[in-house]
Amino acid sequence: MLTIGIDVGGTSIRASVVDGAGEVVDSARAPTPVSVSALEDALHRVVRDLAERHRVSAVGLAVAGFVTADRRGVRFAPHLPWLDAPVADRLARRFALPVTLEHDANAAAWAEYRFGAAAGAGITVMVALGTGIGAALLLDGRLFRGAHGIAPELGHLQLVPGGRPCPCGKHGCWERYCSGTALVDIAVEMLATDPARSQLATEAAGDPGSLTGRRIAGAAHDGDPLALAAMAEFSRWLGLGLAIVADVYDPELVVIGGGVSGSASLFLDDAREHYAAATTGAGHRPLARVRTAQLGDAAGQIGVADLARRALGNAPERTRPE
Repeated sequence: MLTIGIDVGGTSIRASVVDGAGEVVDSARAPTPVSVSALEDALHRVVRDLAERHRVSAVGLAVAGFVTADRRGVRFAPHLPWLDAPVADRLARRFALPVTLEHDANAAAWAEYRFGAAAGAGITVMVALGTGIGAALLLDGRLFRGAHGIAPELGHLQLVPGGRPCPCGKHGCWERYCSGTALVDIAVEMLATDPARSQLATEAAGDPGSLTGRRIAGAAHDGDPLALAAMAEFSRWLGLGLAIVADVYDPELVVIGGGVSGSASLFLDDAREHYAAATTGAGHRPLARVRTAQLGDAAGQIGVADLARRALGNAPERTRPE
């Protein structure tokens, strides 16, 4: 049974036709419009084009925002025009197909549980490191969404009272110290307090706006001192945040995903050490395994397509991979 999974991002709509084994058999992409009507028109075109090439049974939408507990509406999405909108029912009428909504981090975590790095795991936390931090919690194969469909917003745990301002309105959130955006802030602060003698520092001094997380990671691969120092600080914050997560959830497994995870070789070993040292009862308790995600950028599409397939038969989420 084929279903369509769509990752509705702030800049692009990425859609895939996915089979029951989690394999992508076709895909399409389009820019994300800024108005509700234009966005839903674009989604309709993408679904129509894929449905003309494949016999599909349902559509799942992975959204970076607050999805209602029944997964029928979007309460708020910072980079999308929907606001308290009955998205699933409205689009189901347009597509003439059943539609399921899910938070994008939940969708990616479900994909990793069913087909990837978290296969067969019990209590699993996914931490998606990108522009910010997305997070998901799986309890024996069941996504935990909280009472109102919003949990867990781990990226907005306050690690530093009075720290860096966050777009959420608070200060000192984890994602302001451990994300692609935060990596740039770390490097800029290091330059301001101690201008390092490195190629990256020289280039950044001439054009501060040229610094990006990807560029810093590339420079770290090449051994640049500033980039390596920024990565070391990033690792520390990742480990400290994971220690808090472990104290709250005591997970069996932590999966690190998102775009920044592609550079995990630069920070993950150090982060594990910081995590092990900072966890309450360090040295006297088992620690979660920490792994990188396996399914890459398609994880959200694969996961929400699988959830849409399961919704057709009212199948429970709780399942062990075949």
